Amino acid sequence: MGLGKLATSGALPGLMRQLATLGGCTHPIRLAGHRTEHRLNTTTGEIGPALHRLDSNDLPAGDLLVRCGNRRATRCPTCAETYRRDTYHLITAGLRGGKGIPDQVTSHPRVFATFTAPSFGPVHNRPTAPGGRTRPCRCGRHHAQDDAALGTPPAPDRYDYEAAVLWNAHAGMLWRRFTIYLRREIARRAGLTQRAFVQHARVSFAKVAEYQKRGAVHFHAVIRLDGPTGGDTPPPHWASAELLTDAIKAATANATVAGPVLDGRPYSFAFGRQLDVRTIKGTDLDGGTALTDRAVAAYIAKYATKGAETATGTLDRPLKFVAELASLDISPHAKRLIRTAWALGARKDLEHLRLRAWAHMLGFRGHFSTKTRRYSTTLGALRQARAEWRRLQTAIARGDTPPQPHDQEREHEETTLVLAHWSYAGTGLSPTEQWLSASLAASSTPEGGGAS
Repeated sequence: MGLGKLATSGALPGLMRQLATLGGCTHPIRLAGHRTEHRLNTTTGEIGPALHRLDSNDLPAGDLLVRCGNRRATRCPTCAETYRRDTYHLITAGLRGGKGIPDQVTSHPRVFATFTAPSFGPVHNRPTAPGGRTRPCRCGRHHAQDDAALGTPPAPDRYDYEAAVLWNAHAGMLWRRFTIYLRREIARRAGLTQRAFVQHARVSFAKVAEYQKRGAVHFHAVIRLDGPTGGDTPPPHWASAELLTDAIKAATANATVAGPVLDGRPYSFAFGRQLDVRTIKGTDLDGGTALTDRAVAAYIAKYATKGAETATGTLDRPLKFVAELASLDISPHAKRLIRTAWALGARKDLEHLRLRAWAHMLGFRGHFSTKTRRYSTTLGALRQARAEWRRLQTAIARGDTPPQPHDQEREHEETTLVLAHWSYAGTGLSPTEQWLSASLAASSTPEGGGAS
């Protein structure tokens, strides 16, 4: 329906309100169906008349519009920003406390570590000399930071594309192997058996995957050493950031994953030689000169919304046919990585890696953001809290009265029964809805440019 018909029918204000609930989501999920709320007496089982009914046919857009929740900034900047903020709060809670995590975690040994991939052949780069001065690349040139050649091999035929794709496919397994070795190394330094270690300490971590320009995955991780039950118990007397750092270096050097044997060539995967481990210190201790917990949380959250498409210039969606690559404006290096993943995906002995389904991700199929259960809160809990807040605001807007303290006895006897049925009806907005949504976003942007 065009703007003129919407205005004439009186549906324009309602559609604007419905679009406003998306918060700027550009690819919402469209659902058809209904939702009815009834009062249910928990003692008698009696269902009362309908309190509220929502039917998609009665909505101005003709469907219920739900935010897509995509974490990729290239797909939906608004939902990706929400994901970034949630990740920031999740990481911060594990470093500073809050959201169910005690404040004393700031006194636990905590480090920020970066694990890289090994070399698969020379690539154009920007090497630095002592003092931060940039040296010329192996090709003899000084590359600018935005040079498209960065991360690409000077001699593509001598670059090991097969190993690069298989490394990405095994990176998640290698990380899991590292965490096993890390606990062993800490226990050994504490003079404990592996079985006794769990009675004295626990390793908590949160990590995020990032693509280097060459297309290889590496990991950034916050690793914390706690008492036996997690952040709510102090670490043992022998625990220190130095011990944790030493154990991380040893575990990284020892962790390996056996890969496939392809055409007589056996593959084995380990982390690269470049390992960076730095102690995290609170803002009240470092005077702004050392690595702060807020800086670490912001750094990790930044990469939580990026994929291979951001660093390598590849795709942010799966391929249906490899022939699609011919018409896509992506770099020859990215195309060759994708073609290699596609070709390897045709092998029966590699079908468990699902390389064709993840060819656009250059073989990596792991979660971009993972954490141990005791590190901090969860993204699900943060989303649930936000959803409950929105429901409360909706209830207030339609005049519902929240239960009062003297209604507690009645609250125990009655609850709300929700009957709902929704089915997928599509994705995205109509051209008119897109225009109105963009107008809403423009009107909410502060004068002078970017959002605050």
